[in-house]
Amino acid sequence: MFGRTLLLLSFAALASVWVPGVQAAGPKIPVMILTGEQGGPYHAWEETTPYLKRMLEETGLFEVTVVVAPPKGGDFANFRPEWGKYKAVVGNYDAPDERWPDALKASFEAYVRNGGGFVSVHAADNAFPNWREYNLMIGVGGWRGRTEKHGPYWYVKDGKVISDTSPGPAGSHGARLPFKIRNFVRSHPVTEGLPEEWMHAADELYARMRGPGENMKVLSIAFSDPSNRGTGREEPILMAVEYGKGRVFHTVLGHDIAAMNCVGFITTFQRGTEWAATGKVTQKVPPDFPTATQVKTRPEYNPPPGWTSPGGAPRAKKQ
Repeated sequence: MFGRTLLLLSFAALASVWVPGVQAAGPKIPVMILTGEQGGPYHAWEETTPYLKRMLEETGLFEVTVVVAPPKGGDFANFRPEWGKYKAVVGNYDAPDERWPDALKASFEAYVRNGGGFVSVHAADNAFPNWREYNLMIGVGGWRGRTEKHGPYWYVKDGKVISDTSPGPAGSHGARLPFKIRNFVRSHPVTEGLPEEWMHAADELYARMRGPGENMKVLSIAFSDPSNRGTGREEPILMAVEYGKGRVFHTVLGHDIAAMNCVGFITTFQRGTEWAATGKVTQKVPPDFPTATQVKTRPEYNPPPGWTSPGGAPRAKKQ
């Protein structure tokens, strides 16, 4: 109950500084943000969920409903989201396998397979390591015991996507620092029109991600720097996955509200959600999009003074 109260207060706080976006001419696209208690203390969903909701609503394209899953030990037998009411589901949610009953998993599989969109944000790719169909949806994932048994390690080398079947655990990252992202596929609706390279605000650069990678297109990559506990390889950052008739947009970005403050995150999240929901992107690239040398943030998204992310790390300074 306390967590839900915090979430409602966060929505109210953001509404007080609302800046309207461009309004859509036709009916708005119904989107669900699925969130709730995480499988660990690393991601502050009560803080990030209102930011994601606002990012979508400010485009004027989306009608957003937040659905909060029961906490650990809660009543999942009666948790039955009406998936079919939405064109896409945004997962800001990291839960272990045992939390969802089989019937709930099957209903979500059917929703995406039959044409529903799914957007996996940051630690949503940590969730459900042994749920095979979920791993097929997201393409790659990390942590929670994932190993080579869950799929190859995917990265890019010499312009080619590599699937490395050698043994090892899945998931790693260094300290949260700014890093450069390169658009590996520029013809996809999500990345079309974006600069070839752009700087992202301080965030976790996920590496050593493993999974089946079936029907997965790596859209954007970043170099995982060995000087920051990295792999020395170009790691997938944005991905598009086909699952049956459904479309999945997977972004590993967005650890906290400071990282989400990056205009690059905001733009690719908005565009990725539209693509997952409709198969196309109508949104223009904003003039304040980051460059190859400069991080760009928006003042209205800056965390409040003195804010710290989970783990006590200070928020990124405004660039």
